[in-house]
Amino acid sequence: MNPKASTEPPGRIRIIGGEWRRRWLTIPSGSLLRPTADRVRETLFNWLGPYLPGSYCLDLFAGTGALGLEAVSRGAERAVLVENHPRIMQQLKANVSNLKTDRVEFVELDACCFIAASPSRRFDLVFLDPPFGTTLLTTVVPMITRAFLAPSALIYLESEREAPRIALPDGWRIMREGETRQTRYCLIETDI
Repeated sequence: MNPKASTEPPGRIRIIGGEWRRRWLTIPSGSLLRPTADRVRETLFNWLGPYLPGSYCLDLFAGTGALGLEAVSRGAERAVLVENHPRIMQQLKANVSNLKTDRVEFVELDACCFIAASPSRRFDLVFLDPPFGTTLLTTVVPMITRAFLAPSALIYLESEREAPRIALPDGWRIMREGETRQTRYCLIETDI
């Protein structure tokens, strides 16, 4: 996150819309988290509007939890936040406690281990926004199988703008996409 390009106070990011509109999420000090920018989240959730009510969401690289919490704020039934860093998970739990909701589940586990464990619930919406400078998208995307996704599931991918595009599995099609100076993002529909 570039503080000069942002109007948010350092160490916080706000929920943009829905039930928790204008509520702030604290970001642990000294963390290397790079929350999805307000402008990108606004675009994404405009795209997702008709699909959110009643959906079951997964924020696989939760970080601040902004994507999963924004989804619940705007009508998703439930969000599972997966994060493997204990200090970040502790802050996630504190942020959710302040929102006073029971529609969020926490899983403190590596993303690949979570997928390999084959969750019993299928997801309608999956957010894949791993740390930049890694190959996690290339690793995780092929692991997401039919058993993991609900019929006609949607997947959000976010990466560095300069990163090579990853090959999408059969049955995945880009619905919408956009980019900023630093980020490339897209919404994918699955034909499952």
